[in-house]
Amino acid sequence: MDEKNNYQKRAEALLSQMSIEEKLHQLSAQMIFDIDDKYEERRDHLCGSYRNPGHFMHRDGKISTPGEVAKRINRDVEISMEKQPHSIPPLEHGETLHGAQWGMASIMPQPIGLASTFDPELVKEAADVIGKETAAVGVRQALAPVVNIARDVRWGRTIETFGEDPKLASDMGVAMTRGLEENGVIATPKHFVDNYADGGRDSNYSTHSELELREVYLKPFEACFKEGHAHGVMASYNSLFNGLPAHANHWLLTKILRDEWGFDGIVVSDYGGVNGCEGAHKIAADFPEALALCLKAGLDVTLSDIKYDVVKEAWDRGLLTEEDINVPVLRILKRKFELGLFDEPFVDPDEADRIVRCDAHKATALKAARESIVLLENDGILPLNKKKIKKLGVFGPGADVLPTGRNYSGPFGHLWEAPDVLTPLAYLKAHAEGIEIVTGADSDIPALASDCDVVLYFTTVVEGEGLDRSDLKLPSYRTATSKDEAAQIVDKATLTVEVDQESSIIALAAANKNSVVFLMNGAPVDMTAWKDKVRAIVEAWYPGEGGSEAICDVLWGNYNPGGKLPVCWPKNAGQLPLFYACKPSGRGYGYENNDGKPLYTFGYGLSYTTFELGAPSLKKTEDGWDVSLEVANKGDFDGDEVVQIYIKSKKTKVVRPLKELVAYKRVSVKKNGKTPVTIHIPENATAYYDSEMVYGKHGGEFTLLVGTSAENTPFAIEL
Repeated sequence: MDEKNNYQKRAEALLSQMSIEEKLHQLSAQMIFDIDDKYEERRDHLCGSYRNPGHFMHRDGKISTPGEVAKRINRDVEISMEKQPHSIPPLEHGETLHGAQWGMASIMPQPIGLASTFDPELVKEAADVIGKETAAVGVRQALAPVVNIARDVRWGRTIETFGEDPKLASDMGVAMTRGLEENGVIATPKHFVDNYADGGRDSNYSTHSELELREVYLKPFEACFKEGHAHGVMASYNSLFNGLPAHANHWLLTKILRDEWGFDGIVVSDYGGVNGCEGAHKIAADFPEALALCLKAGLDVTLSDIKYDVVKEAWDRGLLTEEDINVPVLRILKRKFELGLFDEPFVDPDEADRIVRCDAHKATALKAARESIVLLENDGILPLNKKKIKKLGVFGPGADVLPTGRNYSGPFGHLWEAPDVLTPLAYLKAHAEGIEIVTGADSDIPALASDCDVVLYFTTVVEGEGLDRSDLKLPSYRTATSKDEAAQIVDKATLTVEVDQESSIIALAAANKNSVVFLMNGAPVDMTAWKDKVRAIVEAWYPGEGGSEAICDVLWGNYNPGGKLPVCWPKNAGQLPLFYACKPSGRGYGYENNDGKPLYTFGYGLSYTTFELGAPSLKKTEDGWDVSLEVANKGDFDGDEVVQIYIKSKKTKVVRPLKELVAYKRVSVKKNGKTPVTIHIPENATAYYDSEMVYGKHGGEFTLLVGTSAENTPFAIEL
C-alpha cells in the first residue's frame, strides 16, 4: 500500500471508531489571547484546531525563546492527545506572511517586496526558511501565502500580495507554497477568491464575472495547488458573482476547487468568516445555520474560535447529516496522518533554538532585502561617494523604526525586534565611519538640512488589513485604531503618523538640493507634489530584518538595485484601478486632464548601470518555445536586469488583454560584460477561455514582446 492510500485508510479506520461528539469537536477551533497561569484551564483540549499559543506568549516585556514556544506547543499537543478518546493530535496553525509569526523568527521583506525581486528561486529560499522555522516550534499549518491579485492599490492589503499580475503572483505563490509544504507545514493560499471590490474596499462583494475570475483571480490559486501542492486554502470574506459568499459557495469550494482542480486538502474559514454568512451577508438566520451552509458547500475547518456548542447545535437541530460531518472530518484526519502528527507529534525545543534566525537564515533575509529594492528616480546622485560626504542628514518617521512593516510582523502585543537588527538611522550611525549624521524632528528640517552634503528622508504609510485608502498621498497626522481580532493578530491596533510628510519632503528639498527619499510602504503613493523636487527616489518597501543593511548597501553603491515594480504606479488615485494587462477600450484610455498612463509601469525599475538587450531568437520545443538573447552591461557596476516577455494577440475568439506577462528571468551581468539567457515560453501561452468557459487553444495570431518592462518592449517575435 502506498503512503497516500495508507493515510486515507488510517483516517477511514479512525473515523469509523469515533463518536458524533468526537467528530464535531474536530470541526471546532480555539484561540486564546492571554497565555497565563490559567491558560490550560481555559483551553478546550478536544478541539481539532488551535491558534498556536506561541503567538501570544510574549508579554510584560518578556520575549519567549523559540525553545520556550516549542515547549508550550508540545504541552498543548500532549494534553490534547491525553484527553482525546482516540488520542487525536490538534492541528496548530499560525500566520507566515513574511516570517513565522509565532514570535521573533526570521523576517523577510513584505510580500510586495518579495514580488519585486522577480526571482522565484530566491523567494523559494526565503519560504524554505519560513517553513523550517514554522515547523521547528510545532506549528503545522501556515495561513499563507496571499495570492490575491492587487489591481487597485487603494486596497490596504496590497502589501500582503505579489502584485497585479497572475503570472508573477502564481510563480511567487508556488515558491512560497513549496517552501512551506516541503518542510511539513500545510500551506494555505488565501483569500479564496478575490477579497476586495471596486475602490480597493477590503472584503467587499466581487463584481468580477466568472470569465474574469478564471482569467485572472483564480490562476494563482490553481498554480499553488497543482504546482506548489498546497494542502490548504482559506476562503475569503466577500460574496461572488453568483450571489453567494465564498465561505458558502459550492461552485467555488467544490465544483472548481475539488471537481475541476482535484484539490485534496482542507478548506479553512477566514477568522469569523462563517459568522459573516449570518451577520454581513444575511443568508442564514443564525450561526449554526451559517455553519451548516458552509460545511455543505465544501468548508472543512472553522477558524478561529468556533466553540463545540455551536457545532453541536447545528447537529442537534438536524441542519447537518452524519455524512455532512464525515466528509470534512475525514479530510482533517487524513491531513493529520500525512503530517505525521499521530506518529511524531512533538518537536525538539533545542533544535528550535538552534535553527531559528541562524546565520544562514539571516543571510537569506539580507539577500531578499537587497533584491527587493526598486530604484524609481535617480539623476546621478546615487550611489553616494563616502569620501565626499562629511555630513549626512537623516529625517522622516521611517528612519528610526525597524523596516519590517507592522503588517503580520512579530507576535501579539509586541512588535518584532532583535538585538542584532538596527533601524536605518541606527545602522547609518554605526557604519558610516567618519561621517557626521544629523537628525531631528521634521520641524527642524529647515534649520538642520541646509548645511548637510546630502539629506535623506524615510517615509511611512498607514496601511494594512482594514486600512484601505481613498487618497494615495503620504499620510499626515493620522491615527488608525481597530479593536477587531484581526487587527490584534497583525499588530496594528494603534498606528500613528504625527508629521505632514509631503510638507516635510518639500521643506527638505527647499533647504538642500541634494535630497533623496526612501519610501517605506506597501503600495504606491501619490508623489505629484514632490517628485520633481528631489534628486532620487528609492522604493524600499518594508524589506525585513536585513532591510537597514540592504538600504545602506544601495545608498553607498555596495549593491546595485535591480528590483522591478510588481504593480503599475499611478500618478494619483483618480486613475485607479490601474493595471497594464487591461482589455481594449472602444474609445481611449485617458481622461480629460490625464493621459491615463501610469507614472511607472509594471516591471519598471532603474539601475546604477545601463543594460542593453541583444536581438532575441526563437526556437520551437516539444512543450513550447525558447527565447534566447544576450544581456549586455554597458556601465561600471555589476548588476541585475529582468528580461520580461509579454504576449499580445489578435483574431481571437474573445477579447483578450492588450498584453500579458508569460515569462521573465532575472539576470546578473558583470560590468562591461555580457550574459546569455534562454527563457522558456510554455505551450499554453496561446491558450485562453472562450465565451463558454472552455479553456484551450481556440486560435488567433500571437506576438511575443521582449523587453525590460510592460512598456519597454523593443523586440517583437511572431509565434
